[in-house]
Formats: sequence, structure tokens, C-alpha cells
Amino acid sequence: MSQTNPLWENEIAKRRTFAIISHPDAGKTTMTEKLLYYGGAIREAGVVKGRKNSKHATSDWMEIEKKRGISVTSSAMDFEYKGHHINILDTPGHQDFSEDTYRTLTAADAAVMIIDVAKGVEAQTIKLFKVCRMRGIPIFTFVNKLDRHGKDPFELLEEIERVLGIRSYPMNWPIGMGNYFSGVFDRKKSRVELYQTDTQHEEISFFPVEGAEDPLIGERVGQELWQQLQDEISLLDVAGDEFDMELINKGELTPVFFGSAINNFGVQTFLDNFLQMAPPPSPKKSNLGMIDPYANFFSGFIFKIQANMNPAHRDRIAFLRICSGKFERGMSVKHVRLGKDIKLAQPVQFMAQDREIVDESYAGDVIGLFDPGIFQIGDTLSVGQSFEYEEMPHFSPEFFSKVMVKDAMKHKQFQKGIMQLTEEGTVQLFRTYPMEELIIGVVGVLQFEVLEYRLKAEYGVDIMLTRMPYQIARWLEGEKAALDALKNKTVTDRYGRPVMLFESEYQLRVAMEKYSSIKFHESSLGLKAIHN
Repeated sequence: MSQTNPLWENEIAKRRTFAIISHPDAGKTTMTEKLLYYGGAIREAGVVKGRKNSKHATSDWMEIEKKRGISVTSSAMDFEYKGHHINILDTPGHQDFSEDTYRTLTAADAAVMIIDVAKGVEAQTIKLFKVCRMRGIPIFTFVNKLDRHGKDPFELLEEIERVLGIRSYPMNWPIGMGNYFSGVFDRKKSRVELYQTDTQHEEISFFPVEGAEDPLIGERVGQELWQQLQDEISLLDVAGDEFDMELINKGELTPVFFGSAINNFGVQTFLDNFLQMAPPPSPKKSNLGMIDPYANFFSGFIFKIQANMNPAHRDRIAFLRICSGKFERGMSVKHVRLGKDIKLAQPVQFMAQDREIVDESYAGDVIGLFDPGIFQIGDTLSVGQSFEYEEMPHFSPEFFSKVMVKDAMKHKQFQKGIMQLTEEGTVQLFRTYPMEELIIGVVGVLQFEVLEYRLKAEYGVDIMLTRMPYQIARWLEGEKAALDALKNKTVTDRYGRPVMLFESEYQLRVAMEKYSSIKFHESSLGLKAIHN
């Protein structure tokens, strides 16, 4: 669509933008803080041990997150490290907030998957991994908590392949585990990184060796562990996958690293290797084809909206992934959906809820824009071009509740709060016909608690939630006359699109047979809004 600009090619090539995904308690938040620590972004990596701990993760800024000790919303953080500009998108681990993670993954060029060595591949990891595979982005795996006893490493690799359907290449290999954990053997660089229980591993302690057979390893870790290492490396070399950068870039082979994030062990080694292998900003799909990040014009899309990040100001921030060119503070851009030009006067970058005004950013970066109510998730912004990036999907909720405000005098605040939290993607909103009652749909029941908490804390509104028996939502597509005939059986989403709710798969199958001229979609992707 446009020529590239050599003046900012180097800046864009320095960018590494990735999301961290995992099952709850696998150590994702701890890993995030260690990466920020090594990047100099924070002075002390806070240890998150549980809900009662007085320290809270840098990336967990919302009050309810601190109280529950879990992440319920994605955070964006950036820092400089060894000539790279790194953007970390930290996502909720809890499956009840997986839709927020789905959207965040659209803004990432790679994913880091954290796996607990004792628990292996868990349900939420599978769910998020599928989204990564759909997008074909590179996936890097960090097997965590090696200082505790866990599954056999070969069993873990087999599990990754069997359950996730991706091959693996261990970049390093553990020497012992739990109380006997002594370090890791670096297969690519033929060196041993030693683990010591009496240090926080501020500096990498390793020594070069002549392969796994080097007697020096036995002298440092003991003969029994050395023999075990030789046997396991020999088996890996014969039966394991070969290192293939092309397959890694396609998301078909995952490099695997072993370590203990809470003890800082293996984190810096992982980061150094990751930056060598992870891709710079990649082209993004639009209705005019793929958009080159090095193109000579600015463009980006909104992938997240967060209200009340600063409760004192009651502000609303739209998170923008810059997809091409260079962004400059104060520039005028085209808001494609609204068809009008807007000025971006106060862009910010984040360290969780802390923010600072940014004067310029490049493709790959994530910035926050003050939102007076004009942005929606999926909006495209550009300069000199009119196109739209791929739509953000809304997936079928699995739990539904009718929602009402307790105090009718607070109806206005209730409507404002519901609309803003819906626009954030916190919940999905449906309206019944003809009464226009409000139904909330969520992926996980904990979202109801977050909705109730935030409406009370941020808007001063108490609500009543009445659970409904539905488990499935399907977006309908068909001739207008056929859809109109079903109005009494459907609800509408916030864009006015008809949706049918079902209590079971059986009900869904019956409806699909009965109304064969209508298509039943699992997500809203590709369906046009009736109104904006």
C-alpha cells in the first residue's frame, strides 16, 4: 500500500511485543515481574504468594485483583533491554476472564507460555494456546518451579505435543528437580547454569563444558545427576526434534526453557534467548490485505478499553496496538468507523496503572489513548489511508443473568456503568424483545462478581443479578424476513444483531434443524452491526 521509511526501520526492528499466558498459579505474574526487574523497569520484583500478602504484583492494579490475589484484566508494560524495546502484555490466567486474553493476543507478535512443572498442561493453557495457534504466532515455553518436585521432563514434552499439538525443542535441560535441582544444561551453548539455594541469582552463574559428557559437570553436581543428564541428553539428541527456526516462526515448534521464576533462576537466560528468536512486529490483516509494519504511514487498532484506571479522575483508556509507521503526540488521525479525523493529544505508556505521556512510538508498541467515549474494541485509526483491521471476535458466553438496578433513582449511573463495562469487554450485554430487559452474558461466573464490584466501587450502583438457565449463545444470519419472524425468540447484542440463547446443545440442534435457512454462528466475527 505504501513505501517504507528508512528513518524508523531500525526503531521498529527493535520492538518485541508478546503476551504471557498460563493457567492460574503457574507463576505468570512472578515471571512478568522478574522480566521487568531484569529490564530495570522496577527496582524490586515483588513476590506474590497469596491473597493475604501485603505486596501485590506490579501488573495487578485493580483493587479487586489485590483483594483476591488474581489477575482479572490484561496489563500493558514496556521497557528497554539490551538494545530492544519490549512490550509485555500480561493477561489474566483465570479462565473466567479468557475473552480479555483472546483480544490481547491479537495485539501480540509472540506468546510466552508458562507451565507449572508439577501440573503440566492445564485446561486454561489449552484454551489460550488454541488462540495462539489460530493466529500462527511463535510460542515460547517456560517450565516453571523446578525447585519443587514435578513431572518428568520427557513426560511434559510428550504432554505438550499430545495435548497442544505442537512439537518442542528444549533449549536447556534440568539437572535434577525439587530438593535435588542443581541447574540446567544449555544444549545450544554447551554450558551449565548452576542453581544455588542460598542466592536470588542476581547474576547468571554458569561454566562452559565440552558437552553433557564433560566430567566437570559431575564434579559440580554429583556423579548420579551427571549420569542421569548424560542419559537424558543422549535420548533427546536421538529421539527429540531438531531446532528449526522456520517452524518456530510458524508456531509449529516451541523452544522450551526450564527454571524457577520465584528464585530468578533461568529468567534472564530465557529473556536473552527469547529476544534473539522472537520476531519483530509482523504484518497485520486488514480488509485491504496485509499491512506492513514498516509502511510509510501510521495505523493501529484498539484491542482493549479500560474505564477508571485512575479512580480519582474516572477516566477511560483505550489501548492501541500500533501496526505500522510512527506515532507522534498530537497527530491527527482518521477514526475509520466514525469517518472523522481526531487529534491524539495525550498518549500514554504504562507500568500497570502508572503512566507517562509519550511523545513518539512505533509499530509494535502499545499506547493508551484518553477515550471520551468515541472508541470501541476493534476500531482502526490511520493517517492518509482508509481501511479496517480484522474484527475482534465476541465468543459465546456460557453463563447468563438478568440484571436490574436496586435503586431506581440511580438508573442513569447504572446505564452508564453497564455501557462502559460492556464496551470494555468485561461482560456481554443483550436486550430482550419487546420488553428490553438487560441480560448479561459471561464466559466465567467470576465476571459477575467483577461486574457487581465495579458498578458499586466505580459508579455507586448496587445491582440484582438473577441467574438464567442458558448456556449457549448463537449469532443469527439470514434473510431479514426470516429473522424478523424469530424476534420473539431472540435477544439482540449491543450492536443490534439477533442472538438466540439455548439451555443445551440439544435445544441448539433442534433449532438449527427447524430454521434451516438461518446460519447459527459461535462468535460475532464477520457479522455486520445493525447499528453503531
